[in-house]
Amino acid sequence: MQTPDSSKHQDFLFELGLEELPARFQQEMWQDLHTALKARLAELGTVECDDSLQLVTPRRLAVKFKIPVTQQDRTVSLFGPPKAVAFDADGKPTKALEGFAKKNGLDASDFVLKADGNVDKAFCEKVVKGRPAIELLPEMISSAVSKITLAKPMRWGAEKHLFIRPVHWLVALFGHEVVDVELFGVKSGRVTYGHRFHALEAIEIESANHYEILLRERGKVMPSIAERQRAIVEQVNTLTSANGGVSVFGKPTFDGESWDRLLDEVAGLVEWPVAVLGEFESRFLAVPQECLISTMRDNQRYFHIVDGNGKLQNKFIVIANIESKRPASIAEGNAKVIRPRFSDAEFFFNQDKKTRLCDRRAGLANVVFQKELGTVANKAQRVAELAASVANLLGADGVKAMRAGELCKADLLTAMVGEFPELQGIMGEYYAKHDGEDAEVAQAIREHYLPRFSGDALPQTLTGVCVAIADRVDTLVGIFGIGQAPTGAKDPFALRRAAIGLLRLCTEKNLQLDLAPVISKAKALLGNRVSNAKVEDEVLDFIFNRLRADYTEQGVAVEIFNAVMELKISHPLDFDQRVRAVKHFSTLPEAAALAAANKRVRNILAKSDVASGDLMVEEGALIEPAEIDLHRAIVAAKKEAAPLILAGDYTNTLVRLAALRTAVDGFFDDVMVNSPHEQIRRNRHALLRELQKLFGAVADISQLPG
Repeated sequence: MQTPDSSKHQDFLFELGLEELPARFQQEMWQDLHTALKARLAELGTVECDDSLQLVTPRRLAVKFKIPVTQQDRTVSLFGPPKAVAFDADGKPTKALEGFAKKNGLDASDFVLKADGNVDKAFCEKVVKGRPAIELLPEMISSAVSKITLAKPMRWGAEKHLFIRPVHWLVALFGHEVVDVELFGVKSGRVTYGHRFHALEAIEIESANHYEILLRERGKVMPSIAERQRAIVEQVNTLTSANGGVSVFGKPTFDGESWDRLLDEVAGLVEWPVAVLGEFESRFLAVPQECLISTMRDNQRYFHIVDGNGKLQNKFIVIANIESKRPASIAEGNAKVIRPRFSDAEFFFNQDKKTRLCDRRAGLANVVFQKELGTVANKAQRVAELAASVANLLGADGVKAMRAGELCKADLLTAMVGEFPELQGIMGEYYAKHDGEDAEVAQAIREHYLPRFSGDALPQTLTGVCVAIADRVDTLVGIFGIGQAPTGAKDPFALRRAAIGLLRLCTEKNLQLDLAPVISKAKALLGNRVSNAKVEDEVLDFIFNRLRADYTEQGVAVEIFNAVMELKISHPLDFDQRVRAVKHFSTLPEAAALAAANKRVRNILAKSDVASGDLMVEEGALIEPAEIDLHRAIVAAKKEAAPLILAGDYTNTLVRLAALRTAVDGFFDDVMVNSPHEQIRRNRHALLRELQKLFGAVADISQLPG
């Protein structure tokens, strides 16, 4: 960015002061205001600002820019009305032209005639002198504020104005001068307000560049959300370390959610963050720690403390918005609030353990999964049988997979999951262990929900992998089977996420698993519930098409993806290996020529009667040296490529096939493929079919540029 001339630029500050703004709206509203105002200020000339400096607190939205004192002169080139409308018979401006000129801040005498295409129109080209910025700022401010997205607009008092919260003050300063603007019935000035409890007096801002210092020193407000976040992290880590814990920041929670969301929210609740250590009764540690963490995080906005082994301690950290003389009172008050929630969790846990998890399965018959696909009990049974089938394909323990599938949804009927839905699967593992189920079966109950979102962890046990695959495939086949595939943005059963998770399981866990038989088994288990005859093909296409965007982000050209997709591969890991191989092949110097040759072969064989593969190459019918050379090259390449293809080494397969370029080029240069002699023509077509099959064992190379 060009550095503005400080003698011709000044600081501009705009602050919107209001009642407490919900934390979840703050940053988005600030961004709307900042973006809109920056765009308008650019009309003045060069604008300088720090886009990352978000001056937003629960009681204010503020932006700062360095802008020109005077708008830059600009040249106006403007076509007006046609000649017949703009000028009278004597060539003088008409009322229509005068009105048009006035509307655009010009004089009618400035206009002349000029051709606009085939029509003569009034035209003006004039240097318009820039106006002082302070004259233009009121309208720019009003325009920018109107661009703020309001999630829940409201009126207050007798006012007719709409905004998300009542507005109490406006600060608009250009250097030392007040910008005269009125919004929401409030006139601008140079007075702001600090912390609601620590700074009761109004604060007068002499100059725009004094804003942050005055708020911090006199107002007890950290105006930058990033500054408050840093303060919270530092204070929380200090208290955590002093109490034998390790920092939670930078680590995922039990449900994979980043602590950044809580940090953002807490920073949006306070203007002067102060961390206070609280403590709860150690007896609550007998409750699964995920329940306690969930309550502290989601209901109370507390930070928990865990030791080096990830074990929860009976302490928490609350971020207060005040420097209290009695922080112990804050700690005691928050402990008192959390106690009944923990007591409820303790009660739910103890009550749930009185009923075995396997005994809850019968109740799933009363819970509908989807009206045409039956109950959750039906689904769990299908998942169990399908998981056992997947286990057999992967060499895993089918008995464990079957048992984990049978139990995987049972915890949905527990009181704990009813209260904390985010704990589904997690509580299933706890209750299964309590009931004496196999440890891997118990773990698989939790793991079958993984991955829940992009970047989430994958199951660690093979049993968990089998159930995770079975659950997703059953949902995909079932929903597609009743003709309810996702359309546009509508995806109520999260089938896109299920497909992406399925692909991640297969590729990142290096599973040698062909999905086609798994999908066929799922269809068979659904029986007459499936009405879509094309369900298997549609599900496979849907799954593998999820890879398109993922590969694009990795720099894989869409032609490479299409080259593999053309083969209708149903083995995710094998598909991925082929894509990697074709991507490498596309970088070789022979790639373009061979892609072009394969296109030519495809077009020739599309009109040939040997394309079906009934005719073999007759070596004795090869006449031209070039076709003899190509045949020999294909035979040699096929022999060398066979073990590579069998081993799944597609990269080296294509590297070897790249050596065919010379023989292929020679063939097309020297041989008339469509000979008038039928036997010779058919034999040459058969030779080209062998070439096509050789490359086609990896991918359809004709899809590549060439």
